[in-house]
Amino acid sequence: MTSSPTLELTAADADRARALRSMKRLATGLLLVMAVIFAVAFALEGRYPWLAYVRAAAEGGMVGALADWFAVTALFRHPLGIPIPHTAIIPKRKDEIGVSLGEFVETNFLSEEVVRQKLASVSVSEKLGGWLSEPANAERVTAEGSIAVRGLLETLSDDDVREVIEALASKHLIDPQWAPNIGRWVEHIVGVGAHHDAVDLLLDRTGEWLSTNPKAFERLVSSRLPTWVPSFVDRLVDDKLYREAVSFVQAVRADPDHQLRHALDGYLGELAEQLQHDDATITRFENAKHEVIDSPRVREVAGKTWTAAKSAFLEALDAPDSDLRVRIAGTIADFGRRLSTDRAFSTRVDTRVADALSYVVTRYRHDIASIITETVERWDARETTQKIELLVGRDLQFIRLNGTIVGALAGLAIFTVAQAVLRAF
Repeated sequence: MTSSPTLELTAADADRARALRSMKRLATGLLLVMAVIFAVAFALEGRYPWLAYVRAAAEGGMVGALADWFAVTALFRHPLGIPIPHTAIIPKRKDEIGVSLGEFVETNFLSEEVVRQKLASVSVSEKLGGWLSEPANAERVTAEGSIAVRGLLETLSDDDVREVIEALASKHLIDPQWAPNIGRWVEHIVGVGAHHDAVDLLLDRTGEWLSTNPKAFERLVSSRLPTWVPSFVDRLVDDKLYREAVSFVQAVRADPDHQLRHALDGYLGELAEQLQHDDATITRFENAKHEVIDSPRVREVAGKTWTAAKSAFLEALDAPDSDLRVRIAGTIADFGRRLSTDRAFSTRVDTRVADALSYVVTRYRHDIASIITETVERWDARETTQKIELLVGRDLQFIRLNGTIVGALAGLAIFTVAQAVLRAF
């Protein structure tokens, strides 16, 4: 069973308690004054007949004071500790009061009409835009946002983040088949001839390398000839193959209709078809993909990338003059200026805000109001009564004062009218 939350008394509550005690003493003092006046007037009424009027006024004042004392006290506790029916109303009906308060808030405050009227009257976007357009305010928002983001990042465990990234990457990136999509992509490229520029670039780079690195090509060829082949034969073979390679590259580069180009087109077209429809090719491709991506080295690189990105991001957030902070502050200020100057834009923003809040209020207003009801239900009845009495008790003591005065006047008036009627008959 959960314990009721304690309502702490604040310094303001202490001031209210002192004021309440002072008003109680004043109201009780006035009651005692009326009692003393009544006693004196009653005792001397036979000697001084006019004191009958004073006695009547004092009697009415005492009745009014006692009646209002009973009424005020009955709100918070049993008068004189006697469990009279319909007393101690607040502690007994605390939960009902909470329900009524929640219903009142829900009906009169959490309604779409009230929200839209309030937003229309305050012009949220215009005021917000004017405030954000000030560079100091934009920087303040950036600084506060940076602190919040830093706090969020620091609470995140790097291992947990890596696990989440790996799980998301596995679900949305690695597990789905790549081969069919890549096959369709290659098929489209071949269909529109977009790969021709890449082939030309490769031929250009190959020709440049051959022209600038003939010795490297010769060593590449000679190293694969048997050791017993004479050196002059090596040179002949090297020269022959080098000239053939240069000539072949130039011929392919110069002839858009070269056989090699057609062969390459056919190979790419066949590869695209196999990637989309051949199960064996798809399986080999997917296996190779998993071997590369799921390798420990790739995971290590991904982890280091996250750590480095996080550190760089935090450093940028901490430095007020960093490009990130400056750009964010500038963006916020620009957004504020547009809000305050572009009427059409600010109207759209106001409409979106009103729509969003109206949706929240309409859909969740009962849940929001229930917070009041549930909170009041959890409060301790005695402490709740004490808190309410501190808030309104001083004003209620004025009822006692007014009751004493009004009772005295009423008693005097009733006695005066009665005397006039008796004399008339």
